[in-house]
Amino acid sequence: MDPIRRRILVAPTRRSFLTMAAVATTASTVAACSSPRSSNSSAAGGTDQQASGASGGDSNADLVIWADQKKADSLKEIAKSWGDKQGISVAVQIVANDLQPNFVTANQAGNGPDIVVGAHDWIGNLVQNSAIRPVVLSPEAEANYSDIALTAVTYDGQIYGAPYAVECLGLFVNKALTSVTQPTSIEEMVEAGTAAGTTLVLSQTVDEKGDAYNMEPIYTAAGGYLFGKNPDGSYNSKDLGIGKEGSIKAAEKIRQLGQQGVLRKSVTAANHISLFTDGKAPYLISGPWALADIKKAGIDYQLTRIPGFKDIRGSQARPFVGVNCFYVASNGKNKAFAETFVADAAKDMTFAASMFPSNELPPAQKDLAEKLKTERPDMVAFAELSAKADPMPAIPAMSSVWEPLGRAQANIVAGADPASTMTGVGKTIKSSIEGS
Repeated sequence: MDPIRRRILVAPTRRSFLTMAAVATTASTVAACSSPRSSNSSAAGGTDQQASGASGGDSNADLVIWADQKKADSLKEIAKSWGDKQGISVAVQIVANDLQPNFVTANQAGNGPDIVVGAHDWIGNLVQNSAIRPVVLSPEAEANYSDIALTAVTYDGQIYGAPYAVECLGLFVNKALTSVTQPTSIEEMVEAGTAAGTTLVLSQTVDEKGDAYNMEPIYTAAGGYLFGKNPDGSYNSKDLGIGKEGSIKAAEKIRQLGQQGVLRKSVTAANHISLFTDGKAPYLISGPWALADIKKAGIDYQLTRIPGFKDIRGSQARPFVGVNCFYVASNGKNKAFAETFVADAAKDMTFAASMFPSNELPPAQKDLAEKLKTERPDMVAFAELSAKADPMPAIPAMSSVWEPLGRAQANIVAGADPASTMTGVGKTIKSSIEGS
């Protein structure tokens, strides 16, 4: 495995639609007519499917789509309907593990799909590996997307994916434990959480090994940044903020919250939601993936934005935004079908609305957000929170950041010196980026 593909296996820890499904099942849609594909990718269980990890569907279909299990399950009905109308066969195949590296490898060998469904922060690596083609969206389709969704899928001035869902972190409040349901600052939240008398003030993933994804809103609220931005808003990998003054100030705030017991390494991706639903914390920082458990527990909750620090002028907590999208493979056998499918998926809410019931995700399209406003207001609220956040960096340099920054932040929570720890990890990350 080459260094780039090895690094992309290191991802932020979070339960979200950006993570891979763990179990493979079959999700295929095949219409009447079909045209032959390469015999190298023919039968399920053949050598190329074993190598790629693809499961289910007819590899000889006119259009082959790869996705993880949840996305595949949500896509199969609309894909079949679309294929029937076009008079072509469509196969939606599940890649249960390591979808991105498997796609890159299979695409290079000419045995990959026509379309892959995945996260926008794959774009830098996929472009670097010449694995995807730019997509053309109609002016109407572009106008129907939220600005943040379009920004996230734009790389080097070109649109490389058709978005259909967004996500970011928000603040959940247990209204039975505190009357401060929309804290205007982290300080106010800490004061109210302390007054609640619960085990925790805030259920925020820290973990023994750290979690830079979940720490990002606090890190940015205290003045830290990962990469600077170019005039067009894209990330500049040569402007690394880790180790600079803002990151050190952020580290000082993180240590302070650790000393107060607000941040704890014992709170992990595995238990942070249950700590909240068990009534052990009045506040929870998490994403839309927490909603099912919160509702199942019968919590009377409020969803709101994550506040900034009162004592830092202009402080804003800016979590990462993730965007799910359709990519057109560069070496797909039927690029014309793929481009037509993606254009149709992008033109209005039809595809996303069909996928929503079996895989509920905040909408990237304005017409779907309007439709869901009454029946699923939390999903629309997350879409609105995303508009005030930052796209997760899609540049390849980001793969050098996740693990070392998360570990440094966890060590600071536990009492490590903010300045030397952040300066040291900045040097490590810069060296890794320059050496890649």
